[in-house]
Amino acid sequence: MASPLLAQQGLKGLARSRAPQNSAPLAKPPVRTTASSRCVQQLPIAPQRQQPLQRLVKAASAVLPETEVEKGGPGTEYANGSVAKVPVERIRNFSIIAHIDHGKSTLADQLLLKTGTVAARDMVEQFMDSNQIERERGITIKLNTARMKYRSKRDGQLYALNLIDTPGHVDFTYEVSRSLAACEGALLVVDASQGVEAQTLANVWLALENDLEVIPVLNKIDLPGAEPERVIREIEEIIGLDCSNILKVSAKMGLGIEETLEAVVERVPPPKNTTADPLRALIFDSYYDPYRGVVCQFKVMDGKVSRGDVVTMMNTGKEYQLDEIGVLAPHKVQVDTLYCGEVGYLAAQIKSVQDARVGDTVTQKKNPAATALDGYQDIQPMVYCGLFPTETDDYQDLREALEKLQLNDAALKFEPEVSSAMGFGFRCGFLGLLHMEIVQERLEREYNLDLITTAPTVVYRCITTDGQELTVNSPADLPDASRRESIAEPYVRLEMVTPTEYVGNLMELANGRRGEFVEMRYLTDSRTTLVFNIPLAEVVTDYFDQLKSRSKGYASMEYKVIGYRENDLVKLEIKINGEPAEPLSVICHRDTAYKTGRQLTSKLKELIPRQMFRVPIQACVGVKVIASEAIAPYRKDVLAKCYGGDISRKKKLLQKQADGKKRMKALGKVEVPQEAFMAVLKIDRDAKD
Repeated sequence: MASPLLAQQGLKGLARSRAPQNSAPLAKPPVRTTASSRCVQQLPIAPQRQQPLQRLVKAASAVLPETEVEKGGPGTEYANGSVAKVPVERIRNFSIIAHIDHGKSTLADQLLLKTGTVAARDMVEQFMDSNQIERERGITIKLNTARMKYRSKRDGQLYALNLIDTPGHVDFTYEVSRSLAACEGALLVVDASQGVEAQTLANVWLALENDLEVIPVLNKIDLPGAEPERVIREIEEIIGLDCSNILKVSAKMGLGIEETLEAVVERVPPPKNTTADPLRALIFDSYYDPYRGVVCQFKVMDGKVSRGDVVTMMNTGKEYQLDEIGVLAPHKVQVDTLYCGEVGYLAAQIKSVQDARVGDTVTQKKNPAATALDGYQDIQPMVYCGLFPTETDDYQDLREALEKLQLNDAALKFEPEVSSAMGFGFRCGFLGLLHMEIVQERLEREYNLDLITTAPTVVYRCITTDGQELTVNSPADLPDASRRESIAEPYVRLEMVTPTEYVGNLMELANGRRGEFVEMRYLTDSRTTLVFNIPLAEVVTDYFDQLKSRSKGYASMEYKVIGYRENDLVKLEIKINGEPAEPLSVICHRDTAYKTGRQLTSKLKELIPRQMFRVPIQACVGVKVIASEAIAPYRKDVLAKCYGGDISRKKKLLQKQADGKKRMKALGKVEVPQEAFMAVLKIDRDAKD
């Protein structure tokens, strides 16, 4: 019997003898390579295993054809799983709205911790308040977003929660409205000890106007002074929300956070699935990055957008190629695609502020949308002041700093201004006094600028004798009395929510500021709402401080512009050493001009330093001086060397000194310190005559 080896050799020889001489050599069987520490071996793959491998490759290609693999679609993960794409029906976009200092930033911190979006070792208080000024003051100024990944205990499904934090101060109502336009639901946070405040009501009305699902949340239930039953009754009676399933939480202690997340998943509706429609994305915020240029935060309302797409801004007509798109979780995570309902950011080397306006609609160039989304309301500044650099060389730096701040703050407006007293600067428009303080502080801190700020004024409308209507945001722009027909000033509807025992004090305050009583409503047995129509000029100065002082900090206020009214207004001009000081001029009512002028000249006398000559300070209406003060000069005792003698010798020395003072006064300039320009804010408007 032949051995197996001989039989194998015989078969090989038979195959060689039967093969045609001119045919190509037989192909070698495929090999697989194995690597070791010493050598690389090539091992043949058995022929019987080739067919199953080919069948597996064909089957995989049939299941996942290249044309159907959606890059960046549901199921895709980024950043080691910290961002997971989910279907549209499992996306929840919600916001947190509350009165200032009711704990919404602390609640946002707990949501980030509970979902694992931020590790405990990386957590700091007010995590989403990235600005140092926000943390120092304990308030939220800038709108922020964060994407969270959460697996529901109810159905075990993975959800993507987009949290959009909002400011709480009355000045930043515009920020709140931008945030709510990109959401489907909102958490209404109410302090269990303070109850419903004025800004709480204003934010609820904004949410209801945007058709949001409002979920009431009772915060700070662990405080000794918490009165949850009273506050729940207030929410039901004042706002009209059903509080049968209200969430009782303590953001500081971490109580009720899980229930809050489940309520968001269950009660906030998902966005509409319009992925097949042409792209329409709404820009709701933007900020300046020194390396990327203008970075826009947006929500995809319809369709989808991918990295590398060429997009068009529908309002400006500008076209850009998207270099980067991603989500904030809460740090930047780049993704391939964002589809309808998702919130993210884009960077496309946009260098001009005007090309990335907040409220614009982004669409694709190759498949544009037919109509743009309804834009945000264009908010007009209500308070103006002058910003001047102390050093003339810093003028260009101030311009660049304002342009960069304007990227983050759509409500900030500015235009060049020239003052005879302070040189070149800018006339800036703000939403209110806090907004003005924040911008000034950011300019000084972030851009190392030393600034002089003039007293704030509101926007007036002046009708001239020839019928022309002028917009006046500075007393220096007001025409002469001979050319003025009338002056109209903005009025606001002011609502003050206060404990009942402080009603008398607040009514006296409003009446003293030319307020017109509208109504008084008793919200509960212990809380009252006072409504007044009052000039905005009386509110933007120190009204909020007086409100807190007279109510021992318990009252709150909210106002809304209702229109313009004509009043008997005059320009109160301040002259220092005979020279008009335009930055110190104010527009006020004729009845209060004398009191304002007297207090202003008295305050300036304390703030302006003494000179070597007498400095008169006068308050004038037209050519008539209605109040006057004088700063006494420094005086050398020229008679010290006279030890007697004739009186004519002394008179001669005194006359010589007087002539020198007269020449010095004609040539001398008075340096006005920064504090003097804010003297208008420091006068006691409520003092008795």
